[in-house]
Amino acid sequence: MSFSLSAQDPHSKARAGSLVTAHGTIETPIFMPVGTAGTVKGVHQHELKNDIKAQIILGNTYHLYLRPGTELLEKAGGLHKFNGWEGPILTDSGGYQVFSLSDIRKIKEEGATFSSHIDGSKHLFSPERVMDIQRSIGADIVMAFDECTPYPCEYRYAKDSMELTHRWLQRCITHFDQSEPKYGYHQLLFPIVQGSVYPDLRKASAEFIAGTNREGYAIGGLSVGEPHEDMYAMTDLVTAILPADKPRYLMGVGTPANILESIALGIDMFDCVMPTRNARNGMLFTRNGVMNMRNEKWRSDLSPIDPESDLLVDQVYNKAYLAHLIRNKEMLGAQIASIHNLHFYLWLVKEARRRILAGDFKSWKDSMVTQLMQKL
Repeated sequence: MSFSLSAQDPHSKARAGSLVTAHGTIETPIFMPVGTAGTVKGVHQHELKNDIKAQIILGNTYHLYLRPGTELLEKAGGLHKFNGWEGPILTDSGGYQVFSLSDIRKIKEEGATFSSHIDGSKHLFSPERVMDIQRSIGADIVMAFDECTPYPCEYRYAKDSMELTHRWLQRCITHFDQSEPKYGYHQLLFPIVQGSVYPDLRKASAEFIAGTNREGYAIGGLSVGEPHEDMYAMTDLVTAILPADKPRYLMGVGTPANILESIALGIDMFDCVMPTRNARNGMLFTRNGVMNMRNEKWRSDLSPIDPESDLLVDQVYNKAYLAHLIRNKEMLGAQIASIHNLHFYLWLVKEARRRILAGDFKSWKDSMVTQLMQKL
């Protein structure tokens, strides 16, 4: 289990590296498709591997705990055996649900108590319990339990929440280090920097997190509604503090332009539901901009979905056919669009890596960001 840097862009903080895990090596920068409940919606595992070329996918502790449950996951031998994905997996600890399910949870020192969104049953997520669940899931990278603050939030709330996250982290580390993996391979624990958009809190949290000396670090509590300028400012501040020889993961980000700008700030790992969620609504990301397949202009366009792509579905299917599927809410439309978007995201970070290695990332990024934000 190791992380090594291959190159640093001379004109930005962008870096290319390699993270070795029990289920394979991840070349960074990398985007991780989100498979909340053990599946990337509408995408087969062989498509993830062979067409999209995903190197790592995500699962979610809260959702997998409720369904299918840790008993079945352990019986299967962990999530890898349960869903058939042979590559690395990262699990979000449920901290985002502390934020997103605010109307059905209560936070206290012990942990967060949830009412299940499925049947209303009550469940307590303590730092220790969350570590146990992630041991049962068997992810290669597990996240510490934290509170993700909303935006906007008062300074006092952000400070109290950050300090609670730090206390929870210490409990996570203690319990994690005193327990053993269930399936015979090593798991990595990543702490999470919090602090909302307050520079002094982000600085304090980054320093505290860096002092834990774990194998990697995450930045949470961003991409929750704050202006992009604030997100970039907080990211820049934190990456200046976190160790340069460890991977940095910016959670829940974001648009293709967000990803390129954040790579330039020294981020190595990303995840976001946007490529699949937007795909199901007919929105496609391309290197030339964004296509809304519900727009009238695509209804009779018989050209390939993306002539510049090497993805088979982008060449086999035409825009008019995809627009027809999307308008009629056919499952195949969502599948094609999801595969396209995920393939594009993985192409984007792979090309960013190539540019970093070549030494011309900054100029390429600046021109590409302008293209990516166009509406076609």
